[in-house]
Amino acid sequence: MRTKDKLSHFIHRIRSYQAIFLLIILTGSYQASAQATRSRVDQLSDEEVQNFYQRAQASGLSEAQIEQAAMSQGYTLDDIAKMRKRIATIRSQITRPSSQTSTDKQTGRTLPYDLSRRTDSTTMRRDTSKKLRVFGASLFENANLSFEPNLRIATPRNYVVGPDDEIKIDISGASTGGFELKVSPDGTVKIPDLAPIFVSGLTFEQAEQRIIDRLRKGGYQGLGTAGSGTTANITLTNIRSIRVTLVGEVVRPGTYTISSLGSAFNALYLAGGPNPETGSFRKINVIRGNRVVRTIDLYDYILRADQRDNIQLRDQDVIRVADYEAHVELTGQIRRPAIFEVLPGETLKTVLGFAGGFADDAYRAAITLRRNTSRERRILTITEEQLGTFVPQGGDKYEIGKILERYENRIQVAGAVMRPGDYSLEPGLETVRQLINRADGLRKDAFTNRASIIRERPDMDKENLSFDLGKLMRGEIADIPLIRQDSLTVLSIRDLREEYYVTIEGAVNHPDTIEFVTNMSVADLIAQAGGFQEGAKPNLIEVARRIRQDSSGMRATKLEIYRFAINRNLQITSMKSDSSISAEFRLQPFDIVYVRTSPNYTTQQQVYIYGEVMQPGNYSIFSREERISDVIKRAGGLKPQAYILGAQFKRKGEIIANDLSEVLTNSGSEENLLLRDQDTLYIPQRSEIVSVQGGVLNPSSVSYKVDYKFDDYISEAGGFTDNARKSKAYVVYPNGRKDRTHQFLFFSSRPKVYPGSTVIVPFKPLDNNKLSAAERIGILSLLTTVSIALVNILLR
Repeated sequence: MRTKDKLSHFIHRIRSYQAIFLLIILTGSYQASAQATRSRVDQLSDEEVQNFYQRAQASGLSEAQIEQAAMSQGYTLDDIAKMRKRIATIRSQITRPSSQTSTDKQTGRTLPYDLSRRTDSTTMRRDTSKKLRVFGASLFENANLSFEPNLRIATPRNYVVGPDDEIKIDISGASTGGFELKVSPDGTVKIPDLAPIFVSGLTFEQAEQRIIDRLRKGGYQGLGTAGSGTTANITLTNIRSIRVTLVGEVVRPGTYTISSLGSAFNALYLAGGPNPETGSFRKINVIRGNRVVRTIDLYDYILRADQRDNIQLRDQDVIRVADYEAHVELTGQIRRPAIFEVLPGETLKTVLGFAGGFADDAYRAAITLRRNTSRERRILTITEEQLGTFVPQGGDKYEIGKILERYENRIQVAGAVMRPGDYSLEPGLETVRQLINRADGLRKDAFTNRASIIRERPDMDKENLSFDLGKLMRGEIADIPLIRQDSLTVLSIRDLREEYYVTIEGAVNHPDTIEFVTNMSVADLIAQAGGFQEGAKPNLIEVARRIRQDSSGMRATKLEIYRFAINRNLQITSMKSDSSISAEFRLQPFDIVYVRTSPNYTTQQQVYIYGEVMQPGNYSIFSREERISDVIKRAGGLKPQAYILGAQFKRKGEIIANDLSEVLTNSGSEENLLLRDQDTLYIPQRSEIVSVQGGVLNPSSVSYKVDYKFDDYISEAGGFTDNARKSKAYVVYPNGRKDRTHQFLFFSSRPKVYPGSTVIVPFKPLDNNKLSAAERIGILSLLTTVSIALVNILLR
């Protein structure tokens, strides 16, 4: 297999040379005129080079014949090297996709175009199931971690040179020159006017020294020696590809083409990595020349970022992934639950290290192990002391539990102490008095007549222990020993009563219910409420108080009422109804304070009049008896074009039907309403439109005509529809009033129509209960049948 690959590679190289030299021969005559000033190769366009390359591919000349013909035409070795480079560039652009091109702009180093690529199906094979995964399997699923070689690194000194590598030589100093050499299939590089130099199989350092020695002998005296003034810089530009084979338990075994700078991890990534089901992540052998040169343990890289095993590969290397020896599962309270591979001699402590160790809440005293036997399973318990000596076996399943939500030495204190919370049961903190002292003592509001301990009994039930805390703290009774999980509760006096508050209502700026404070006066409460409103009546303040004292009989009164006179400086000036009340009167819990409003105080109220009046605008209501006619007079009266019948009076946005003409002629009329705040009066101009709506054929608006009556406007709208209720037609006048059709026997009188009116004809209601023809026939048939049956019965 290897001989065949080399032979085909050699034939490919011969054909490449044929193309190069035939191109030179065919262009010899075409470029003769420019030899003196410019190289012949530089004058050819890419299209011409491609065209001649295609013609050269069809030639049957050997490499020696093409080279001899080129030399006879006067071409130099430098011309031949330039032509090789241009043809190689054009071929790479034609045959290589852009996504496979990788060139470093600083070094000019280019990866080979024929490298193997990982398929998308391999890259995306991510296991999304919730089952436990093999540790390390995700390493080769990350598309951003391909381990491709970095082209910017300096050429490794131990890099082994081989065919297709390109070496660049720059000579500077006393002598100058430059060469770009490609290692031939036979392993040599050819410098013009010098014999071929064999470099294949040498390290880059050895090849560099051999080339410098040959250049020194070929005319570059003192090259590379101290004090000569001539130096040579030899670099590796375009690098070759190598083929490596991956066998064993890998996801995609096979032969892969990688860069000669490629590493073992790079090849493993291309093959998808070890098979998680069967492959080993810790016994990966790199075989070179039928000899294992390195055994890779991927755990070293995953856990410690150790890349010593990521060695550089060589052509025909074989990477073999062995079967795993033992898998064990770790689940529960560890940092990385997974399936881990265990090598001989490793202990459970080592495996726990692979998993990142115990989680913070792990139960470490005992680990549950489920182990396979030859016939069934068995359970083992491993203590924390056995971790360093216990040796796992394949198929073991370790489960790390979680610590209990319990405390081995906790006692608690809550309620009216200075520092409630959890404390540890320890020497010096074993009794109730010691616990209260550790909590910085009792608060001043503590209820000392009774405290309680909630204790956990041996059967996990709870029991309550009550005692007199005051006597215990004074030493009048014995101190109470505490045990684990005891919880002491000290009540506050506020816990044993309602929440105290007082309320203030009425003419204050911020009426509210606030928390009761001892020694609060009525003036204090008014101040907290923002003080009196402008309309407050300070000389009439009432306090309503609950009756607390018990009595042997029922009282007629439910509350106690206290009345005060307070000036606006919040000072009590006099008492009313109770001379026993002093200036030191203090509020009690649940008192309600009422601040009354002065009967003559009111805020400004106004009405708005606009339209055809002399002075439209807002007008304040200065009297409780002010009416519509009064505000019209204050507005200067009506303009000549005012339409009195269309005047609209609104209250709270709603039109109040009103006849303004009667208001103006008779101020004592009931139509002359009293004004209220935010009332609105609109006096329009005469409208020339009458609107007809409802059950007519053409609802529309028509012009008003003096000689038209109700039915005339109906005719203007096309007449009644079939479902119109003619007897219920009515007119809505612009001032909000309405007038309907009046019916007496067979006579009806229609309402009058004025300008701006709306004629409305209602529709007949839908008769949803009307029987259909089929239903009427069914009922008639039933009645006929029943009638015949009754006749027959009577005739008998």
